[in-house]
Amino acid sequence: MSWRIRHEGSPVAIDGLTQEQVLEGLRDGRWEPTDEVMGPDDPAWVAIENHPALAEVAAELEPPPPRVYDDETRLDMTPLIDVTLVLLIFFILTTSYAALQKLMESARLTTDEKTGAIVYTPEQVKQSMIHVKVTMKGDQPIYSVEGREVDEDGLLPALRGFTREKTTLLIESDPDVPRKAVVTLQDEAKAVGIDKINFLLKK
Repeated sequence: MSWRIRHEGSPVAIDGLTQEQVLEGLRDGRWEPTDEVMGPDDPAWVAIENHPALAEVAAELEPPPPRVYDDETRLDMTPLIDVTLVLLIFFILTTSYAALQKLMESARLTTDEKTGAIVYTPEQVKQSMIHVKVTMKGDQPIYSVEGREVDEDGLLPALRGFTREKTTLLIESDPDVPRKAVVTLQDEAKAVGIDKINFLLKK
């Protein structure tokens, strides 16, 4: 009584095998547990792993399930949270220090009780500010940068010459000076790195 065997779903079968030959081929790897056999008393093809006479051996030969590794692609939020907290503390301390510094600087200055404007002494103006006076000559604005008169084209180089020592601009303008001329002065001041602009108020 012989056994027949074929690859799963294949129309070609091998005849004339014994049960031991089928088991030997299964152990050697010539056959897979899913390949089909037909024993002498079997009415139809059956997978080796499902055949009563072969299932036990097929189960022993099944490879172990693949090992599951931890997913290394996940993002560990703990270091990120630690860095965020450190940065938050740093910004809080920096902001507090900047606010305290401004408060200390403001305390050195006096204010006008009526207008609330900050009052600088002439010495403070001379040491820290670039004094620019804007007047009209005909229909053209004239800028006097620390006593030196320049037109609009010469304004930028004139301001740049003082930016190494001073970063504050003090603007003094006559009432008849158009607003456009003052805005031009402010734009030129920002272009050379002057970050603070004050206006002179006359009593």
